[in-house]
Amino acid sequence: MLDGIDGSGKSTIISSWVEHLEQRQKVFRLKPYWLTHHKHPTLQELESYDVIVSSEPTSVWVGAAIRQELVQNHDDYSQNTVVRAFALDRLILYKRLLVPLLAQGKTIIQDRGVSTSLCYQPLEPHGMRRADIALVRGNDFALTHAPHHLVITDIPVSSAMNRLGGRTEKQDNAVFEKASFLEDARQTFLSKDFQQYFTRQDTAIHLLNTDSSIDIMKKDAITLLESILHS
Repeated sequence: MLDGIDGSGKSTIISSWVEHLEQRQKVFRLKPYWLTHHKHPTLQELESYDVIVSSEPTSVWVGAAIRQELVQNHDDYSQNTVVRAFALDRLILYKRLLVPLLAQGKTIIQDRGVSTSLCYQPLEPHGMRRADIALVRGNDFALTHAPHHLVITDIPVSSAMNRLGGRTEKQDNAVFEKASFLEDARQTFLSKDFQQYFTRQDTAIHLLNTDSSIDIMKKDAITLLESILHS
């Protein structure tokens, strides 16, 4: 699982990992499938692939509602509604795909996940307690099936904000890109209180410094990926 504040390079790292892995393995990216077919693939469709690249929220069913409604009109919904929507989307993804695929021995790379909910959602205005969020069905299920490795991309908020300032495709009014919020999120990702939700499930935590040029960031990310895959 890969996570970190907005602007910390997650999309670039995922793309570099995919490009690197495709040199020797068959890689299936779920997001393009979701956007084209508006549903989850069957396990049979993924049978011949070695690596599955997933992300959250998904782009289908509950995930589509999150992206098209809850994010765009965030102030119109209670925190409880938002938390439970993300958790339900997560539960469906895990039950239909991720857990069965792991049982088949597939490698799964996950862009954001329950780690995002545990970091961001308590920081929202009137946000729920992290301990309560962790108990919501879907979140609890994902933590029971916690990732073997959690890679946290770390970057100073000033650098992240500079990157975000160059984005023209992001038109939503998400609070995630406000500097003070990102600083709180960064400190949460780095905190023992946050990380213990994963370490107590035997997840290995890796901090990846992404405050560097794209070429160096990609090189460091691939080195880390190879270390994880051979551990």
